[in-house]
Amino acid sequence: MKIDLSDTNASEVSAALVRARRSAGSPAMGMVLTLVVVTDEARFYDAMQAAATISTEHPARVLGLIHRGSRGSARLDAQVRIGNNTSGETLLLRLNGELIKHAESVALPLLLPDSPVVVWWPGQAPQNPAETAIGSLGKRRITDAAAGRARIASLIATARNYTSGDTDLSWTRLTPWRGLMAAALDQIDADVTGGRVAAARANPSAQLLAAWLESRLGVSVDLTTSKGPGITDVRLRTADGDVALNRADGRTGVFSVPGEADRPVALKRRTVPELLAEDLRHLDEDDIYAETVRHLLRRTDQASNTTSENTAKGSG
Repeated sequence: MKIDLSDTNASEVSAALVRARRSAGSPAMGMVLTLVVVTDEARFYDAMQAAATISTEHPARVLGLIHRGSRGSARLDAQVRIGNNTSGETLLLRLNGELIKHAESVALPLLLPDSPVVVWWPGQAPQNPAETAIGSLGKRRITDAAAGRARIASLIATARNYTSGDTDLSWTRLTPWRGLMAAALDQIDADVTGGRVAAARANPSAQLLAAWLESRLGVSVDLTTSKGPGITDVRLRTADGDVALNRADGRTGVFSVPGEADRPVALKRRTVPELLAEDLRHLDEDDIYAETVRHLLRRTDQASNTTSENTAKGSG
């Protein structure tokens, strides 16, 4: 069922949703959350496809807030979809002119009552997601530093403004890496004395992985650049030898633990729908992520101070 509305408002969209639901015989009782997707015309198709893909596991009302040009008069064009091979409801809301600055006034009446709200920016995210009007509606706010411009700078900016409920898909990409490294450390008795993470240039996940290892182990972890794709190698030094996880092809890794034979492990790079589905399973505060971004900032500030001191010595 699909209903198109031109030059409309939130009340008319809500009424159209009720009509579509009655026509399709689809009550809202099965919805478990509202997923607000803040995007633009260039990214909306892939983003909405990702939201549709995860709907079988997480039936949701998906609000696609599509920002068009900020010039011209305020205008809202909408499309209401129910069914169409998804387990939820989809509202495409195209915002024009001044309405872009007040998107929350459109979204707020369309949120599912008594259900959590998750806000996702599939492209360039604001530096302080929780302080935006849309972000403040969410229990969880999902960004993706790897999808924006100046990826490391974007990651650092959102880290400096971290608020409970924030997360980034760059962190979610690390779940299998963190699981394997934690399992390896449970198998050895030797102390870790240092480490290294190798990844393609400007990889936000590598920054987070190094910060996580340092914060959990209390050792220095170096970052080096490889040809990729993504993270290619993680090594932790011990007196008995290196604990290592190497992935050269983006699909399969080789897992090495001192005293044991190397073994292959599945370590493919996951799709955005797979990452989103994982994040939506955990809507509570992620304390480990919070500590990791705090340590990431300490690493960043220490590196900046060292660079400044070296520059000052050189100029002196």
